[in-house]
Amino acid sequence: MISPASIQQVLDRADVVDVVGQFVRLKKRGANYIANCPFHNEKTPSFSVSAAKGIYKCFGCGKAGNVVTFVQDHEKLTYPEAIRWLADYYKIQLEETERSPEQQVQHQAEEALRILNEYAAQYFAHVLNETEEGQAIGMSYFKHRGFTKNIIERFRLGYNPESGEALYRDATGKGHTAQLLEKAGLIKEGRNNSYYDIYRGRVIFPIQSMTGRVLGFGARILKSNDRAPKYINTPENELYNKSRVLYGMYQSRQAISKQDECFLVEGYTDVISLHQGGVENVVSSSGTSLTEGQLKIIGQLTKNITILYDGDAAGVKAALRGLDMALGQSFNVQLVLLPEGEDPDSYVQKSGAAKFHEYVKGHKQDVISFRMEVGMKEVGTDPVQKSKLVNEIAESISRINKAEDFALQDHYMRTAINKLNVEEQGFINLVNKYIRERIDKEQRQFRNDEPAPLPDVQVPSQEIYDKPSASDENQEWELVRVLIEHGSKPMEGFNCMAENIQQRVDPDLIETELARQIFDSYFSYVATYQIQPTTAYFTNLPEINIQQKVATLLQGHIDISPKWKENYGIESMAGDMNYVNEVESTLLYFEIKKMKLMQQRLWEMIGEEKDELRLTVIMKKYMEFRQQEADMMRRLGTVVLKSISRR
Repeated sequence: MISPASIQQVLDRADVVDVVGQFVRLKKRGANYIANCPFHNEKTPSFSVSAAKGIYKCFGCGKAGNVVTFVQDHEKLTYPEAIRWLADYYKIQLEETERSPEQQVQHQAEEALRILNEYAAQYFAHVLNETEEGQAIGMSYFKHRGFTKNIIERFRLGYNPESGEALYRDATGKGHTAQLLEKAGLIKEGRNNSYYDIYRGRVIFPIQSMTGRVLGFGARILKSNDRAPKYINTPENELYNKSRVLYGMYQSRQAISKQDECFLVEGYTDVISLHQGGVENVVSSSGTSLTEGQLKIIGQLTKNITILYDGDAAGVKAALRGLDMALGQSFNVQLVLLPEGEDPDSYVQKSGAAKFHEYVKGHKQDVISFRMEVGMKEVGTDPVQKSKLVNEIAESISRINKAEDFALQDHYMRTAINKLNVEEQGFINLVNKYIRERIDKEQRQFRNDEPAPLPDVQVPSQEIYDKPSASDENQEWELVRVLIEHGSKPMEGFNCMAENIQQRVDPDLIETELARQIFDSYFSYVATYQIQPTTAYFTNLPEINIQQKVATLLQGHIDISPKWKENYGIESMAGDMNYVNEVESTLLYFEIKKMKLMQQRLWEMIGEEKDELRLTVIMKKYMEFRQQEADMMRRLGTVVLKSISRR
């Protein structure tokens, strides 16, 4: 972790005009600078940078912040990554806070691999550009693919000599150990304790992180060899995990964010060719199905994924794997089949970016429609295979489980019923069956994780859902108190208790203005200094109202709203209860409140909905939310003094 002193040094040194000026063309206007906003398309400048205040603000899209948030938003980095970016830019040596022995070992292993990978990338690029063999073999291949010098440099392409020990000898001569080279997947032990280069005679594609660090390599063979795989990739290690990386993301991240769409292709050369052709919002999963880690990376930039493929059966199946997971995370997934005989590489080189975009726009299909079209061609008149397809489609639709995605789920269900020519209620029941099975599985898993039997708790009556209780101010102050008092304390699965609170509380549910102000202030401090604020920070703020309120909160516990006792028969916990249970109880109050609001919206929809199919879907979701709230109530019963059964 970066030390607070180092963070402050970066903040003191970094100049917002200097940094922003590296990415946009600033013009002086009075005391400020203006430019076209880098975060949205505009013709008239509405992006303003204040040198005196150290901030920027776009009056068009609303983006605003300081030099760190600008780097975060523009480069798609986390806060620590943005601090490191600025430190590199200003040549500031960062100090790290003390690590545990285990953390130190992990850090040293990762750092050694980073240094080695960076060396290897530079070595491969040098061989490609500066040696006779590299020019004759590696560069000839890239030029044959139509790659320009600029694109070769941008993707840091390289070449490993055919000589079996060229990299090994150069690396060990520069102090890198054979053990580390082998761990990085660059060499392999042969006979008589000798070593040979794994990538010998291959062109090299460095695989980079979101911030540009080299995590590993892909290597393509050039000579025909039936016994050798066409591509070899770095084995997984402390630095490289193939399920958490996408080739081309470093070069594509800004275009993906700006265009709000991510094209997904199969190979490295597809990504590079599309970039060269002017299509820069593209990445590759390297022929594997999308993973949760990869979806998380894409989801930071866009929720729109368009998969491009050339019609190859294996490629189609690979593209479809993992897409149910994407549907469950509210991704809008489209697929495009390119013309026969074309792949993304050849098509964009032949037709150009404009025709490529035109073709994609006219041939997009949503993932459910596409699966049905492909599936119906395969099953023909076989009733067994059709039944299997119907079940697969129903299960995929069941994965769409967020309340805000009801319209999308409804659209897919109607489309499936028509295209598959199945009975309406039967298909709805099938979708509900898969939803119920997944809920039951999750509940069984939850029960298995429980440390002790749960007490009997009565589910609140429908009356409560019809008239949800108003915001409870005392409840909100209790949240602020436990955040300030326990935020820096340890919590299993999180860096600290505050991180647990931040992930589970929707700030929009905090309706008391001053409570929301203190809550936001706490996490703004964390974002700025990467440490938790002390109680003294709040009691010494210049705002007298915050000083007085925090002092009052810390003098004694605030009683939870009597409405909780009135509605549920639940009282607040004793003062000597341990802090983990204390915080958990407070968080559950907020999660139950959020669940009640979602149910209220659904209940209103149920009263207004006339369409039978849509009504069934809404009712199903409503019952699912009621069950989730019941589970929360049972969990709440484990950390309070009284349950409803004792009323």
